[in-house]
Amino acid sequence: MENQLPLLSAEEQRVLGTLLEKSKTTPDYYPMTVNALAAGCNQKTSRRPVSDYDESTIVSTINSLKAQGLVNTAVGGGSRVLKYKHNFSVRFTLSDAEEAILCLLLLRGPQTPGELNTNSGRLHEFTSLESVLETLNGLMQAEPPFVKALPKQPGQKEGRYAHLLGESELPEDDIPVAEAIRPNVAELEARVSALEKELAELKEKLQGLL
Repeated sequence: MENQLPLLSAEEQRVLGTLLEKSKTTPDYYPMTVNALAAGCNQKTSRRPVSDYDESTIVSTINSLKAQGLVNTAVGGGSRVLKYKHNFSVRFTLSDAEEAILCLLLLRGPQTPGELNTNSGRLHEFTSLESVLETLNGLMQAEPPFVKALPKQPGQKEGRYAHLLGESELPEDDIPVAEAIRPNVAELEARVSALEKELAELKEKLQGLL
């Protein structure tokens, strides 16, 4: 294994994750064109958050990943259209199970072992929840570690795990309740203030009519 992990942007995580996923789930359409990659990155299922990357974003992201040795241009075949494949398996020696976990974390963000077990079907068939935990432990104990355990949030039965290939965007339900409701409280306060001002103006007009 390499001694240092790349720190990927959100776009780089999505493109790399999509290449990892499609190499397993749709091998007949892999390597991938820019158009296919854009569709894969922006699909409405199995993605969190859902993205809307245009082709120029995909191209610039591919170039960035190529510079890091994580993506290669595919050569050969009769098509003149450029296609791309990931180079992750060359850079890092991981098992199919470990690669599947990383792929899911790149595409869906932090997840519990139960969620990873449920979502992994097309990438790797885990025999049990224990085998998912064993794989996560292996990724955490690697040098360098690929995965970390996140602090358990109040009310959560299972802790979530996140990859260490860059910052993971936490889903909305991970935001503390106080932070989640703060914008609504501020909005309500503004509305109340506006109503009070309107009421005061109406009172003044009524007094003028009497």
